Amino acid sequence: MSNFKHFPKPLWGDWLVIGFSLGLVILSFFTLWSQQPATTLRIRTGSTVFGEFSLMQTKSLKIPGKIGVSAIDIQQGKVRFKQSPCNSQYCVHQGWLQHAGQVAICIPNQVSIELIGAVPTMDTLNY
Repeated sequence: MSNFKHFPKPLWGDWLVIGFSLGLVILSFFTLWSQQPATTLRIRTGSTVFGEFSLMQTKSLKIPGKIGVSAIDIQQGKVRFKQSPCNSQYCVHQGWLQHAGQVAICIPNQVSIELIGAVPTMDTLNY
């Protein structure tokens, strides 16, 4: 026999709180979620900025890192790690990035790419 006790039916006030909370979550999502397109790519090697590049071009870059060379592709508004000398390849599996605030990092090679938009975005790195 189950020890599950039946809960009473929700009252109209319960539905009001549920509806208000759901509306607040949806409003917060559309207000705070940034999906602005990126315009600039910032590449870091270690703690220094390697360079900043426009995303409005098609270009392949070879970036020297701690354990080898990482290949980065830029294609008309998006960027990705094409190759990296690390074993896990997490940075390569990130795929194409195109929104401001997105970041991909190759920790073993100490190379990171960050997308920057026209308006600065807040993320956990800035917080």
